[in-house]
Amino acid sequence: MRKIICALSLVGALVLASAVNAAAPTSFAGTWALDKSKSQGLPNPLQGADSVSWTITQTDKEITIEQKVTGGAMASGGGPGGPGGGGRGGGMGGGPRTYNLDGSETTADMGRGKSVRKASWSKDGKTLELSSKTTFQGQDGEVTSTSNDKMELSGDGKTLTVTRHSESPRGTQDTTYVFTKQ
Repeated sequence: MRKIICALSLVGALVLASAVNAAAPTSFAGTWALDKSKSQGLPNPLQGADSVSWTITQTDKEITIEQKVTGGAMASGGGPGGPGGGGRGGGMGGGPRTYNLDGSETTADMGRGKSVRKASWSKDGKTLELSSKTTFQGQDGEVTSTSNDKMELSGDGKTLTVTRHSESPRGTQDTTYVFTKQ
């Protein structure tokens, strides 16, 4: 009888461990407002903006991030230097960014260039890493910039922190964006 109880307990523990590991990855979906007072290393155009928000849609297969900037020099909806990946200094160039969540690359045509994007989950499914490599034709030939974002939610799901490392001909920049859920 003891052996049966021990065996059932062991099987139960293994099933529970499997269920925890198979849990769905974090959902970042929602509308997020940038908290400039908690963010660090913001590019100048975003520092002067009245507001910056991200609208994130997420399915099992992909995540799409669209940035909206109001006021300041970036009011047209994004661009060089803002959070987003692509363009000079890591900006969005006004359009949404889409990543496949299965780890495969996506390619976006950007007029004079292209952006190659890739997403990968941490082992625990709580952190999403987004990488982007943008290449376009500049006045002096081909120009390449890269950005790597690490997205994490707070325990209560109300704060999104995005840590970005970007490199471009203008140099290297490390930025921490802190967003609150709307």
